[in-house]
Amino acid sequence: MTVIRKEADPQFRAGSYARAWATIDLQALHANLALVRTTSPACSLVVVVKANAYGHGLIAVAGALRTQLRGKDCFGVATIDEALALRRAAITEPVLLLEGFVTAQELALVVSHGFHFVIHSLYQLEILQAYFAANDDSRSLNIWLKVDTGMHRLGLNETDFVTAWQTLRGLPRVNSIVVMSHFACADDPQSPVTERQIASLQDTLAHAGVLEGGCELSLAASAAILIWPHTHFQWLRPGIMLYGGSAIIGENAIDRGLLPVMTLRSRIIAIKTVAPGEFIGYGATYVCEQEHRIAVVSIGYGDGYPRHAPNGTPVLIHSGLAERAVVKQAVLTGRVSMDKITVDLSGCDEAAIGDEVILWGDGLPADEIARRCGTIAYELFCQVTSRVHYVYV
Repeated sequence: MTVIRKEADPQFRAGSYARAWATIDLQALHANLALVRTTSPACSLVVVVKANAYGHGLIAVAGALRTQLRGKDCFGVATIDEALALRRAAITEPVLLLEGFVTAQELALVVSHGFHFVIHSLYQLEILQAYFAANDDSRSLNIWLKVDTGMHRLGLNETDFVTAWQTLRGLPRVNSIVVMSHFACADDPQSPVTERQIASLQDTLAHAGVLEGGCELSLAASAAILIWPHTHFQWLRPGIMLYGGSAIIGENAIDRGLLPVMTLRSRIIAIKTVAPGEFIGYGATYVCEQEHRIAVVSIGYGDGYPRHAPNGTPVLIHSGLAERAVVKQAVLTGRVSMDKITVDLSGCDEAAIGDEVILWGDGLPADEIARRCGTIAYELFCQVTSRVHYVYV
């Protein structure tokens, strides 16, 4: 199957005239979700597709993964706009709003579309009670209560949780309540913070009189799914691991059996020889100590490739026909510009104009590129821009 992003020329095919394209491997996506299942087969899943499915395409990814949802599984999004986009695309599976609603108008939309939602602050509870008082709508609601166990972003403190829990338990139209929290340091297996957060949640539940097993819990996102199995409880929330990125400090996702889903590609559009003492790129920051054969590749920060990628950041060059391609590693030389990068072809004698260049993905982990750039794979994926063609295979 090949699906082309809306903005792309409908005649586009990867390998023809595209200057930059991202191949999204749906088989890898399915395999990564299947791996999540193996960690705790009895758990329900929130399949997180927020932020345009981490830059992979909201509708295409949800459409591909919906067949793997079962039981109480749902999709997780950050905003109502994302949830409504799924409904407009005829994706009817349950959708959880991870940030809940902000206004009464948003709540009315949430209820009318049957979205599940998070309550993280008492003002939302007040809006919900006012809605019940003003409307005879009999539809039941699926609510998630978020507890702040130490991250101090969203979530109820212990006292507010008791108020919210008791209030919601007394409302007849509340169908289910899942208690959730979010870990700050689950990506670090040596950090004591995760255990402190678990203890904080247990104290909060005890203070509210919630006995062990008295509610369903969701604590584990990608990092905790992989390295904190005692945090799995009833619900898992896989995000970056679905897309073949690592959530664990210092690791590449492939080391955990996860497959890269996005491969970002471009091509060589020029080759030149630069003499010793000459510089390459903006700011003259790279000066050749010896003669260099340089390739110009048609991708830059205007396409989402990070401007701060340093000299020495690797790329892969595929020379020759696909079935007999010679694959060599080359390295970034000179600053990234808006539309182009330059790479050193030392050791890549076969390289020629038109050759495909892989920036990350198949054979070159995004996690590795992210580390070179001082960031995380999440950001690389999310920053790919609309002028990159997307091909789903």
